[in-house]
Amino acid sequence: MPLTEDKKKEIIEEFGDNSKDTGSSEVQIAMLTARIRELTEHSKLHKKDHHSRRGLVTLVAKRKKLMKYLRRTGPGAYVEIIKKLQIRG
Repeated sequence: MPLTEDKKKEIIEEFGDNSKDTGSSEVQIAMLTARIRELTEHSKLHKKDHHSRRGLVTLVAKRKKLMKYLRRTGPGAYVEIIKKLQIRG
């Protein structure tokens, strides 16, 4: 259930500085959020799929670490990305 190329390009254009900016924290958090939302929907349908659930928990932990880093280095960007993605901070 990886993201499609079109979806990745949309995320990079919206959150990145340029079309090649895939490494910034904002883009990484946005991509992880998209994958988390897909896996959440998958988990709602397939309640006994524990392998995917473990992957979901791993992605949430990774996003949490990136958000902690972003909050420390760029508080303005942190607040902005929380509002854009509509996630808890």
